[in-house]
Order: sequence, then structure tokens, then C-alpha cells
Amino acid sequence: MIVRVMGRGQFRLSDEALVKVNEVDAAVQAALAVGDEQGFQQALADLAAMIEREGTAVPPDEFTGSDVIVPDAETTIAEAGHLLSEDGLIPG
Repeated sequence: MIVRVMGRGQFRLSDEALVKVNEVDAAVQAALAVGDEQGFQQALADLAAMIEREGTAVPPDEFTGSDVIVPDAETTIAEAGHLLSEDGLIPG
């Protein structure tokens, strides 16, 4: 899976990395469910960090589409609401 983290680039996630990333994605969903703006933004920051840590950066000269787009940590719940599904940001 290719994930674009806004402002950070694209990352290729293995199946094993996807499992770890989905655990952090659950925190994004939980903060959204209760309307916790600060918790939501912290969870987005944690999610982006986990994607960078567990994924492999896609070289800038490799042109490939993204399967998922993760907004940056300053994104509000209102701004990101349309990106979230019942599975969170990262399907899995």
C-alpha cells in the first residue's frame, strides 16, 4: 500500500507495517468519535510518525498514485471528516 502523508511524502507499507499503522489509526477514529480536536491532531501526528518509521519512502522520482492520503497534524476534525471511513484513514 502507498500512503501519502501531506507535507512529508509517500511511503510504501508492508502488510506487517500496515497492522501497526492501523493500531494508531484507531486513535484517530476514537478522537473523531468524541470530537476531541486536540486528541485528533495528536493522533494524526502519531499516525504520520508511525507511517514514516514503519514505511519505506517512495523516491521522489518514482511517480505512483497513493492508495491513501493522511492529512497533516494541523488538520481539524471538520477538515478531515470527509477523508475518514468506518475503517479510519487507513483501510485494513
